[in-house]
Amino acid sequence: MAMREPQRLSRGATAAVVTGTVVVFAAFVLHYGTGQPTHARTPESLGSASVASPSEATVELLPGQLEAIRIQAVGSCPFAVEKDAFGTISFVDDLSVQVFPPYQGKLLKTFAELGDEVQKGQPLYTIDSPDLIQAESTLIGAAATFALTSRELARVEDLYGTNAVSERETEQAASEQQTAEGAVKAARDAVRVFGKTEAEMDQIVATRKIDAALVVRSPVTGEITTYNAPPGLLVQPGITPAPFTVADTSVKWMLASVSESDSPLFHAGQPVEAQVMAYPGRVFNGKISKIYATVDPSTHRVTVRSEIADPRHELRPGMLASFVIRVQNPVECPAIPMTGVVRNGDGTMAAWVTTDLHRFSQRIIKVGLEKDGYYQVLEGLQRGELAVSEGAVFVSNMLEAPPTD
Repeated sequence: MAMREPQRLSRGATAAVVTGTVVVFAAFVLHYGTGQPTHARTPESLGSASVASPSEATVELLPGQLEAIRIQAVGSCPFAVEKDAFGTISFVDDLSVQVFPPYQGKLLKTFAELGDEVQKGQPLYTIDSPDLIQAESTLIGAAATFALTSRELARVEDLYGTNAVSERETEQAASEQQTAEGAVKAARDAVRVFGKTEAEMDQIVATRKIDAALVVRSPVTGEITTYNAPPGLLVQPGITPAPFTVADTSVKWMLASVSESDSPLFHAGQPVEAQVMAYPGRVFNGKISKIYATVDPSTHRVTVRSEIADPRHELRPGMLASFVIRVQNPVECPAIPMTGVVRNGDGTMAAWVTTDLHRFSQRIIKVGLEKDGYYQVLEGLQRGELAVSEGAVFVSNMLEAPPTD
């Protein structure tokens, strides 16, 4: 019995020493941490976290751990109601002209190439036109007849003064001269249709040489977007393909497909911001010009057409583009930085709020739009509440860490 009593006392002392060591080590860990966020909570919070729902969970942080997060009052921010879409760049059909010849003929020479900038009235190509040859021949003959009748009228009028010819002969000569004059005017009008100037027609009459080259000029100022004009090609009015197509490229179309359900939100005149892969970070501004009436039966999407200003001619047809279309005016709503929001395992979004800068409660929130690193808060937070604005994941890790023995 005497030997057992000292052994019992020795075991109790040993237990006290071990217990004291554990308490000291636990205090050390709680105060300084172990480099892992699992030790940020107090034992009480560790015990309650295992049974509390996410919306009721709380975490207490020590002064040293508060340095890992930032706290600020929930503010507000204007959020524009926008819709995203994808589409392609296209030339504006209303500003694109196929340049056909006015008459049939064989293409002789071209004066421009694909991609050239041309001005209205600038020559594009010439053709050898039988119709032009006929019109110029008629003009030369009419001019010769007019010259002859004019000389005959002058001669008859001189003779009429000496009573060498009758008045009837004088009237006949005047009538023939007037008829010839009318024929010349008609012939010049016919040649003018082919694009010949007054000076060129005077030259044809003076030299009596036919200029068979019909000059076809650009009807608009723009860029040559298609070219199909090899020399010797027989071209005809309205028979595709046209030798040239000229388009005003300072404005482009952007054709986007939007879902059928979103189509009522779009209206002509709404602002559009577009981006293309060729120019990262660049934004091209425009506005909606038309909402097409039909719905694609396969995709149930509607085509929205926008006109985009492109004064530097950087956008090219066929480019893929992403669109942001503002469908409503900005709405002022509570906002929280995205770094202050955590997505839980069940898909809910949560923020951490506090009233004493020490104890933090998890708040399930509903977010909407995003802008400049902020979430629009639809439910769960009010303006002025103190919430973690940076380091929300750090706080959530404190909650998710398993308790230590």
